[in-house]
Amino acid sequence: MAVQLQIILAVFAVILLTLVPAAVRIVPQYERGVVFRLGRYIGNRGPGLNFIIPFIDRMSKVDMRIRTLDVPTQEIITSDTVTVRVNAVV
Repeated sequence: MAVQLQIILAVFAVILLTLVPAAVRIVPQYERGVVFRLGRYIGNRGPGLNFIIPFIDRMSKVDMRIRTLDVPTQEIITSDTVTVRVNAVV
């Protein structure tokens, strides 16, 4: 009887040790987590330590930092046929 109990406890410990790391997600300060449960949107998670249901929930991280993209200078012609150079930053 004691051997069977030890086997059951060992199996339970192995299952627990695999599920706990799968349930913990760490989101950095500059990111937000979007949680999907079976493909359906559930909600947003803020920065810090977050818990999800393993193998059912999925978390995608979205970067919230500002990124700039330089658009090369382009020449355009206005309605009164004047050539103008346009430079932009997106």
